[in-house]
Amino acid sequence: MKNLILIRHAKSSWDAPLHDKERSLTHHGIKDAHLVSSKIKDALPKTYIIWSSSAKRASDTAVIFAQNISYPIESIVYKDELYTFDEKKLEKVIKSCDNLFDSVILFGHNGAITNFVNKFGDVIIDNVPTAGFVSLQFKTDDWKEIDKGQINKIIFPKDLK
Repeated sequence: MKNLILIRHAKSSWDAPLHDKERSLTHHGIKDAHLVSSKIKDALPKTYIIWSSSAKRASDTAVIFAQNISYPIESIVYKDELYTFDEKKLEKVIKSCDNLFDSVILFGHNGAITNFVNKFGDVIIDNVPTAGFVSLQFKTDDWKEIDKGQINKIIFPKDLK
């Protein structure tokens, strides 16, 4: 079995004239990341690795989640190729995961996350919101062979307010 948890970065700011990759989280985004990460412990596999897009808003979200689930922040793996909005590129990165790891928590961006969830999950989701959490399970032992999976848990900030 392979477990994949996709988390869309929390709400980011458009206020400063920065390159897209450098945008930081808003106060609202920070609150939502803390809120969702405080409610996921029961949905986490026993062991996992955390991958994050190298974009500031995704990496900041990953750090908040890691702190709240007691995952060492120095163990987060930052991947430039996760800075994508294309589900085919996201799929390629996921399928490249070493089979030594059965569970991955991945912090990334939309449309890639929503489109990936709708392609590989068994429930259609109109939009995975910022700080949204979707857990999928695949009945395979090889990341390269993931196909239709089962969505085990969905946690969106609005459902916790």
